[in-house]
Amino acid sequence: MMTASPPRLAVFDMDGTLIDSLPDLAACASRLLVHYSLPPITPDLVRPMIGDGVAVLVRRLLAHAGPSAAGIDPTEATTRYMADYTPHSTDLSRPFPGTEAVLESLRADGWHMAVCTNKPVAAARHILQALDLEKWFVAVGGGDSFSARKPDPCHLLGTIELAGGDPRRAIMTGDHRNDVACAMAAHIPAIFARWGYGRPEMEAGATVGADSIAEVARLAGELIPA
Repeated sequence: MMTASPPRLAVFDMDGTLIDSLPDLAACASRLLVHYSLPPITPDLVRPMIGDGVAVLVRRLLAHAGPSAAGIDPTEATTRYMADYTPHSTDLSRPFPGTEAVLESLRADGWHMAVCTNKPVAAARHILQALDLEKWFVAVGGGDSFSARKPDPCHLLGTIELAGGDPRRAIMTGDHRNDVACAMAAHIPAIFARWGYGRPEMEAGATVGADSIAEVARLAGELIPA
């Protein structure tokens, strides 16, 4: 007797893929630097710092500030950043245009969906709830949900397991080298989000690239037919 295949699972990165969060991340970055009597920073400089989690972002901010930031404790600065960012994480952030239409299309085609982000899971859930996106996802795997985070494949595989999915029926969409690397290591097709924050060279190794999120439903269906 034949058994039904598990539902197809579309896994998404969050910042720079589902959500344009740069305005809030940059505003918080400037407030952090000003707190330490350092010059504020512009969003275009924060943009390439995003993708490796909050602690790395803060370290990059302090490195950008130069010798004047040498005496600042990165751990304390990370705690301060998160305390400020959490209540302001959706002041300016919005889903990329077309995001909800794509999620609706995927669901209509029988896909389940999950989020795999290096952002702490509590912060990720807060943002998804505030932007009315959480309803689309069966699971959220944050940067502190498992023993390792992207680019380690255990983060993606753990998110797939959390969603009740099968890696053989899953895809990953993201805008950063970490998204591509974890998908490659997990032997899962990767769609590179060219509309996001990653540099063009980060697409190397992806199965396919997309210029807008509107293309994802079609590409997902081509990668894993029903």
